[in-house]
Amino acid sequence: MRYIVRYRQSTGLEAIGVRLGNGPEGYGLISILLHWAMAVLVVGLFVLGDYMVGLEYDHPWYQKAPDLHRGLGAITGLLLLFRFGWRLANPQPAMLGRPWERCVALWVHRIFYALIAAVVVSGYLITTADGQGVSVFGWFEVPATIHGFDNQEDIAGVIHQWLANGLIALLVLHSLAALKHHFIDGDATLRRML
Repeated sequence: MRYIVRYRQSTGLEAIGVRLGNGPEGYGLISILLHWAMAVLVVGLFVLGDYMVGLEYDHPWYQKAPDLHRGLGAITGLLLLFRFGWRLANPQPAMLGRPWERCVALWVHRIFYALIAAVVVSGYLITTADGQGVSVFGWFEVPATIHGFDNQEDIAGVIHQWLANGLIALLVLHSLAALKHHFIDGDATLRRML
């Protein structure tokens, strides 16, 4: 019986050292993929958003860029929900660092979730201000449930921009902290997410 249990543990992805779920010492493949997918989406959406607001009406990307931005924003919202559920269902590895660093890291992660959610919601309010839903690459549509308020698009747009700037600033600080853990402290904080 002992041999069978060992055999079962060494099959599949775990046989090559990859686990799907988190463990006490590190993150699993799903958490790592979600982390980096969200990072790429957040940075990509910020760059695309900054690019598209400066486009002239006759530019070929004047219509395409906002459609792409909205679609990727909706996917980011869905991934955020999945990531939040995954985080609740999987034990988190113990945080490394001094007690105050662990406390800051915990709050930074909470603020990340809140900021990403707020950026997605404010983007949704911009898009649905006229009562039309958000088409996600023609795959499905997110209905317009909140619309028709005075200056909704403008107010949500200003909030969206401020929140996105704050999110990028937090991302930069998060990245610098990870590099500090790796190069100065020499701990496994960054390696666990690679």
